[in-house]
Amino acid sequence: MSSTRTQVYLTEGQRKKIDQMADSEGVPMAVIIRRALDNYLTDDADATTALTATFGAAPSATAPSRDEWQRG
Repeated sequence: MSSTRTQVYLTEGQRKKIDQMADSEGVPMAVIIRRALDNYLTDDADATTALTATFGAAPSATAPSRDEWQRG
């Protein structure tokens, strides 16, 4: 894999989280950042993927009845 050196500025919190992940996995910080970018840049990031990933996240959530809807 060919790589290009790139400089980015991270917040202190971002850097701390990346360092913690890198330490826990025993990999360089660059691996964590590349992995995050690969996940962010995938072509399949659509509504169906997001809905599938979060289905059941709030099992106690309820929708209002149609009688409560405000019509404008």
